[in-house]
Amino acid sequence: MARPVFLTERLRLRPLAAGDAKGLHTAYGDPVAMRFWDAAPSRDLAETRSRIAANTPRHAAWAILSRDGKRFLGMINYHHREAWNRRLEVGYILAQPHWGKGLMHEALVPFLDYCFATLASHRVEATIDPANAASRHLVEKLGFRREGLLRDRFCIEGAFRSVYMYALLADGWQARRAKG
Repeated sequence: MARPVFLTERLRLRPLAAGDAKGLHTAYGDPVAMRFWDAAPSRDLAETRSRIAANTPRHAAWAILSRDGKRFLGMINYHHREAWNRRLEVGYILAQPHWGKGLMHEALVPFLDYCFATLASHRVEATIDPANAASRHLVEKLGFRREGLLRDRFCIEGAFRSVYMYALLADGWQARRAKG
């Protein structure tokens, strides 16, 4: 299935491509931007390039660009998709200069519409480091509910990290969208 392009007031989301490595490295190579990610920062551009995965039924990523397509801002993806269980996880990252402007909220709305409507997901999950207050606030604003703590879920550079499990169900998303 071809992946769509999403347009919002300020953003263009299009399938992530190999040529996006330099832009993505502004986030993936930044230890501050990656401090809550489920992997260590990329050591160099070559490592970031190797992290750009091909489209698969279980994983797909989109570049988040300025609406005119000239500035790379970040990335959004789904991963661990289990079509038979109608569930997937979402992940996202913005380069630091673009934080605090509401851009990820703006990107997630059409992306979640796609996950629920086109991909027929019933459940969308997000795992978030407890210290990542901005991300917790973002998903809660979108209607996700915190379901619990997954202890020592990730091992990053030899250190275990726990994360909160958040989930949003299709009926909750539809009700939220109906309200506007």
